[in-house]
Amino acid sequence: MFRECAILVLAVSASAATVAAQEPRPPVSQCQAIAERLPDVTFASFAPVAYEAPEVTITFVGHSTFLIESPGGIRIATDYSGFLLPGGPPDVATMNKAHESHFTMTPDPGIGMVLHGWGDTPGEPANHDMVVGDVHIRNVSTDIRAFGTFEEDGNSIFIFELADLCIGHLGHLHHELADSDIAEIGRLDVVMVPVDGGLTLGAESMRNVIERLHSSVVLPMHRTGPRVRDFAAMFAGDYEILYSDARSIRLSLASLPRAPQFVLLNGVW
Repeated sequence: MFRECAILVLAVSASAATVAAQEPRPPVSQCQAIAERLPDVTFASFAPVAYEAPEVTITFVGHSTFLIESPGGIRIATDYSGFLLPGGPPDVATMNKAHESHFTMTPDPGIGMVLHGWGDTPGEPANHDMVVGDVHIRNVSTDIRAFGTFEEDGNSIFIFELADLCIGHLGHLHHELADSDIAEIGRLDVVMVPVDGGLTLGAESMRNVIERLHSSVVLPMHRTGPRVRDFAAMFAGDYEILYSDARSIRLSLASLPRAPQFVLLNGVW
């Protein structure tokens, strides 16, 4: 009897192991940190010595839309509202719904995948966690102002993990981030930040968000001209302020600046 039970247990264990082996594993974030004691934790970036790191290209298209191009050729458009993009429709388009300049309900059918930053099911937030080519894409939900109140989970911070970099797009952020948000976001080497002070988060509060994220490169967006230049000036002394003549920037883990940079791409400043 004992021998028969032992054989049965072994058979069940082997069967369970086979099923477990066949089930697809969820993507694992390389940028998300487990923080037991926030806000004392600091997220840091480390570039190995003599590491030939692959490069990512980020191009400012307009307003809050950037085109992110991975080493494997995956093209992602952020807060996409229907802009014509160089090279044709992207593989992935992310959207947020605060204003029509951040989304479109009639996206180009040539887009491979459209990811809404709001929940398509009433009462449920957006929940994205997937791998597309050589890019891991996930989101962290935040709230937006709507008719004098906050709409829960109406916006998403999209996080793109590619080429060993952690790149975040804050979308149409309307409030400062809680400790739990910072922990869920994890490390961001590059962050795209909406500058407005009226429709989005105020300048001082946005500065608090940026300082808590400890990113190596900050890319402002949303507003252009004097307002974004004034916002950049708030960081003088703590960040190197760079005004670029190019609309694109190429980055790798090995080329991240040692001192944090506030980079205004052509078309923003």
